[in-house]
Amino acid sequence: MAPIAMNYYPKAQSDFKPPLIANDNAYLGDVFSSDSADPEKAISAGFYRLEKGKELVYEYTYHEMKIILEGEFEISDETGKKVTAKPGDVFYFPKGAKITFTTPSYGLAFYTGQRKRDAA
Repeated sequence: MAPIAMNYYPKAQSDFKPPLIANDNAYLGDVFSSDSADPEKAISAGFYRLEKGKELVYEYTYHEMKIILEGEFEISDETGKKVTAKPGDVFYFPKGAKITFTTPSYGLAFYTGQRKRDAA
């Protein structure tokens, strides 16, 4: 079997501007996805940015993990659990979870989800 090369994205956090996905303040974009290499078990990773303004309510159709990199998020779920998320915090959102995101200024997170590219 031939060696398999890794994929490298230097400075992805500083150079990658996620596209606007909702309202006028929610941005999300996949930097890489494994869907072409393994379509049955695809995972996608990228950045999510939320700026002050309208809350974003999102229902997950896949499993996702998110690491807060900058700023601050207020994250809540349908059970009433509410967390002020700061850099270094890690979240797991199971498939079916309905999550509300807000921020007093802005927040930036890195995510990886069990889904194909651009299927968020």
